[in-house]
Amino acid sequence: MGRRGVVAVIEQERTISSSASPARGARAIHPRWFEPLGIIALMLLDAFTIALAFRLAYWARYTAQLGGAVEAYNFQRLDDYRFYALLLVGTIVVAFGVRGLYRLPRGTTFLAEATTAWGAVTVANAAVLVIVFLQPEFVSSRLFVIYAWGTILLLVTLERGVRRLVRDQLWQRGIGVERTVVVGSGPAAQRVMSYLATNNDLGFHLVGFVDDLPVGEDWAIATSRSIMRPRQLGESDALARVIKDAAISEVVIALPPQAHDSILRVITTCRDADVGFQLVPDVFELSLGRVQINELNGVPLISVRASRIRGWNLWIKRGVDILGAAAALIVMAIPMLLIALAIKLERHSPGPIFIKQTRVGKNGKDFTCYKFRSMHTNAEEMNDLVLPNGNGDIRLRKHKEDPRRTRVGRLIRPTSLDELPQLVNVLIGKMSLVGPRPQVRAEVNHYEPWHHQRLAVTPGITGLWQVSGRSDLTFEEMVRLDIYYAENWSVRLDLEILLRTPRAVLSMRGAY
Repeated sequence: MGRRGVVAVIEQERTISSSASPARGARAIHPRWFEPLGIIALMLLDAFTIALAFRLAYWARYTAQLGGAVEAYNFQRLDDYRFYALLLVGTIVVAFGVRGLYRLPRGTTFLAEATTAWGAVTVANAAVLVIVFLQPEFVSSRLFVIYAWGTILLLVTLERGVRRLVRDQLWQRGIGVERTVVVGSGPAAQRVMSYLATNNDLGFHLVGFVDDLPVGEDWAIATSRSIMRPRQLGESDALARVIKDAAISEVVIALPPQAHDSILRVITTCRDADVGFQLVPDVFELSLGRVQINELNGVPLISVRASRIRGWNLWIKRGVDILGAAAALIVMAIPMLLIALAIKLERHSPGPIFIKQTRVGKNGKDFTCYKFRSMHTNAEEMNDLVLPNGNGDIRLRKHKEDPRRTRVGRLIRPTSLDELPQLVNVLIGKMSLVGPRPQVRAEVNHYEPWHHQRLAVTPGITGLWQVSGRSDLTFEEMVRLDIYYAENWSVRLDLEILLRTPRAVLSMRGAY
């Protein structure tokens, strides 16, 4: 959701004003009208890619004869594989459709898309092999079958990577973006619009918002780089007109939960106008994250799913933590040595290299957390100089210009290098590579009851909060991300977070 799509005033730089009128060409073709054509084009592109991969596999085995010479009696012409190739192409494309690869939600990561495609290719390839091997006249090199499978995986992955690059370039130019309006102006709506203003990888263009409540002139959304003031396009009754006049294709409903009648009217308006809509649940619903519906003698029962990090999943995560932390300590040994030397040699702030802090871990139990010292030794006495972060929340006591930081600390805190000693905490089982941010007891003492759900899992060095904006997010947003992680954990999710961490660290967004 792009910063370019926000009707905003950027203070300290320049004023950006944007009309609610549609972008050039927005009225000519509604995005939903040509969506089926886009799906067909993607299917044809996949079919071409798979056929090309099949042809390359044939060349590798029978022309280049990689893997050993092919005996004359075992040599097959490309035409002999025609049935195999056509069946394989069709089956994989169908498998892609069944797995939802042609209707992926915006925001789906490349890793998630690629792994889904790999699974579809593997299952489809196995099914086709069973069919073709039942043909009495079919003869094939076993290496060719392996080559075909591997080449298809490679080219399909590359194709999707290139498609994403092209798509992002089109979005940068305003092509293919979803023109979006938010209904509401309360805290939930502000969070949505803030996300729209600070994320440019989902292809949404925020035109403005509608709401029945008046909004003050000084109302604005603070981001890490600017002050955003989305435009109010009218009251909620004007939504139908706004959708028509501004060529809206997506509506985000962020009204308070008690406004049931208003929500129903907005949904009806969206359906009548044939535009997509998404509902933002209230904080309580978000804290539950995922529910499970059961039945007892015809009576529906709703229960909250427990954390997925339990049983075998817990052992798998622990094994990954041990291997990952050990490897990271080996790779980062020299950088850690240099950081320790810099701290030791700093004249303006003598003191120990490492510090020990008591943090709250899994199930609310205290543990000792290790870090490189990045503050003066009298930091505790200077706490009164440190204000809460921009959200005014004492549960996230951060300051962009923290006076307690040392010279070395100004370098290692924004890059999170001060947290490298926590790899030792991971090895001894007090922390994980990925998990919720460990907080101090003084912060936890101000939790509301539902906030304690984030303490159900082992805290981590990195996590969804760290790769989603860190201290630029509110405490409520951090808790929701942590609960979502606990309820949706998977090895793939951990891998995605770990892969996103270097980018988040280098960007230093919300790092202070």
